[in-house]
This record gives sequence, structure tokens and C-alpha cells, in this order.
Amino acid sequence: MEKVVRFGFSNKKLMKFSNEIRTKVFINEQHVTPEIEYEHEEEGHYFLLFTNEKPVATARWRETDNGIKLERFALLKEYRNRGLGTVLLKEVIADIKSFNKTIYLHSQVKAVNYYKRSGFVEVGAHFWEASIEHVKMEYKPGQL
Repeated sequence: MEKVVRFGFSNKKLMKFSNEIRTKVFINEQHVTPEIEYEHEEEGHYFLLFTNEKPVATARWRETDNGIKLERFALLKEYRNRGLGTVLLKEVIADIKSFNKTIYLHSQVKAVNYYKRSGFVEVGAHFWEASIEHVKMEYKPGQL
């Protein structure tokens, strides 16, 4: 049974769960430096996905000059390819759709097709962020 919880930076207990997932995925698996991984923390609106009461995925969004940026989507390795990322993504988008602002993200190139299936389109050239190839993608409403 899945449950998604939205919380703020001040919720230390839930931030601890989120940070543990992000550390495993981004720092340990993908070798992103903590300085890059843990920037803009206080600006974020956070989410945790629980399955059988265990936190297994996290994400956040924050407002920028370009709209609403989706960030830090991380799913523990042993829970991937089960549709859980889509459950989380739908919850995050539902939370921000009413803002009527551009919704975008910087997708790792290996995840582009996933985001395309979820209603995003590529915008611009590929670039490198945290030594990983990315591309900016924007959400086109009505496709998720």
C-alpha cells in the first residue's frame, strides 16, 4: 500500500527520511557531491512516498524565476520499475498544477523517456550538472 506525504523543510523527522534516500541514490550511487545535492533546501516543498509504511522515494519542488522546478526525485534501487515513481510524480504535479506556472525539471538523460511518457517535452540542448548529462524538460498539462 502506497502513501505520499507532503511536508516542509522544518519537519526534521521526514527530512531525515528524505535525506537518507537522497544520500543513497545521488551521493552513494551517482557520486553527486553533498554540496550540490543539498542546496536550496529551505526553499523546497517535499514529498515522501511510503510503501508498507517504509519511506522509499522522495521529491521536492520549488519556485524559481522560470516557474516551478521539480527536483530531487529519488527512488531506492530495490523499489524501481514498479510504477512508484509515477505515483510520486503525479502527487507532486497535482500539488502545483493550480499555480498556472511553467512546470519544469532537469532530467538526467537516462530518464528522458520516462518523463516523456509522463507528459514532459525536451527544451533546449543537453548540459552537464553534477557530472551527469541532463536536459531541461517542461510539463505540458493534460498529458499525465
